[in-house]
Amino acid sequence: MRYFDLHCDTMTECCVKDKHIDKNDLHIDCQRAAEFDTYIQCYAVWIPDNLRGDAAFHRFQQVAERFSEEILHHEQAMYQYRTLEDLAHSDSRHCAVLTVENAAALGGRLENIAEFAQFGVKLCGLTWNGENELGRGVRAPGNGGITPFGRQVVRELEKNRIVVDLSHASPELFYDVASISERPIVATHSNAKKVCRHARNLTDEQFDIIRLSGGLVGLNLYKGFLNDEPDRAAVTDVLRHAEHFLSLGGENTLAIGADLDGGEKNDFVVSGLEEVPELMEMFLRHNYSEMLVDKIFFKNADDFFKKKDLF
Repeated sequence: MRYFDLHCDTMTECCVKDKHIDKNDLHIDCQRAAEFDTYIQCYAVWIPDNLRGDAAFHRFQQVAERFSEEILHHEQAMYQYRTLEDLAHSDSRHCAVLTVENAAALGGRLENIAEFAQFGVKLCGLTWNGENELGRGVRAPGNGGITPFGRQVVRELEKNRIVVDLSHASPELFYDVASISERPIVATHSNAKKVCRHARNLTDEQFDIIRLSGGLVGLNLYKGFLNDEPDRAAVTDVLRHAEHFLSLGGENTLAIGADLDGGEKNDFVVSGLEEVPELMEMFLRHNYSEMLVDKIFFKNADDFFKKKDLF
């Protein structure tokens, strides 16, 4: 059983709450990851909207350093993805990918992208819900898009082979980035607005732009993004979003970005990593082929990161 997840907040939670990745009471740990034949997890450094400037950059450094320490201390269970060779799946350890959620982490300084690259960051979300130095997040007031600094950041991220993530971007920021990006773009943890009207979800046009760029969209398991009535959300809603994206030609675009540890356990339709196999089984029971299920839960993301024109 293979699983590639484009987004979780587990490492930030480990840092802030002083927990460890080998075994914890969060959604994800090494012991549960070991149940998969191959497991690749993107661990986000999340920057809340109340942190800006030096404070935001310091938070990035703090979580990224904790990520490196956890890799070092638990090297029998996990290793970091830095080069293509790290995606060879040659051993039983799980592969950890460092990402950033909210480029306020740069502290407003373009030169800090070099620090991202040094730590091995592979994906970078431009905003969280609020507005930062790059542009407007989806929950910020107004109708602004990308800033001049944001344009510089997009170019520099792409030069450093760091993929731009547009989950949490306002519509204006999304379309501005799509118009200037020269590489594939992704939305690591966003669902379909046609199925659930939440502002964080993607329109059909936005999904198509990502698909045509050669990018990825990760299905989010957070109840509020799955159903207009979150209290009624269920695992079958994940299937509804998947079916809609697949109807748009997303067979090679659709992935998983579960967003685990991005809220309380009862905020999600699974209680943790241990329930992901049951989610896979649900897709199979609904007449999805094994090949298509493997694409959604692993291969599309794996193929994306192996593209030579990216990395």
